Amino acid sequence: MKKIIKHIDLTWRTGKGGSRIPVGRIKKNSSKGVVFSYLKKGVEEARKNGFLLFEGFPDVNKVYDSNVLDIFGHRLIKNERSDSKFFYDFWMIETNKRDDTFYLLAMTQGLVPTDNFEFLADFYPVKDLCFITEISGLSKTQIGSNLLNERDILKPILEKDNNYDKYAVALYKDEYKIGYVKLINNKVFYASKYTPKVTVHSIERNGVLKRVFIKVLFQ
Repeated sequence: MKKIIKHIDLTWRTGKGGSRIPVGRIKKNSSKGVVFSYLKKGVEEARKNGFLLFEGFPDVNKVYDSNVLDIFGHRLIKNERSDSKFFYDFWMIETNKRDDTFYLLAMTQGLVPTDNFEFLADFYPVKDLCFITEISGLSKTQIGSNLLNERDILKPILEKDNNYDKYAVALYKDEYKIGYVKLINNKVFYASKYTPKVTVHSIERNGVLKRVFIKVLFQ
């Protein structure tokens, strides 16, 4: 089976509308299994805005190689929950992957409503790569809720001169700039030789576009 995940970056932000800061990295090690370590530059930046180290990983200088997935896996839905099928269907999780914690963190972003951490995968640029992610920047653009519908096709444009993120990928509906592909998830757009198809997967509306999830498929 081809590998699709290089590593997962743990990001943090102050809250909705805040910039995401990569503060840690989870990756597979051939001898130690799954390891986690902090990204010191990101931690230093985030601490200026009140960031606290992730519970269970108290040492910024340590490479953790035990219980990594056990700790992070608490953020994932339990299979016995009545809404687990909806969760797996939403994130397009294959049945045989539902016990793969590393894969689930990468594909579902480990989102919970009680904090501002996200687990964002850096993907390998393989053919037929498919994942769900979210449009960033909507809190700034405040776009009317009637502009997008599910299954709409969006055009990705590489913004190579973007001062904030050198891997920035803007998303357009016709001439309207909607927002951006999330940090880290966007890197594969620059690396892949395959053509990305971006479609609207799900929308939360509240007078404006509150949250928009997209499906990305490289063909």
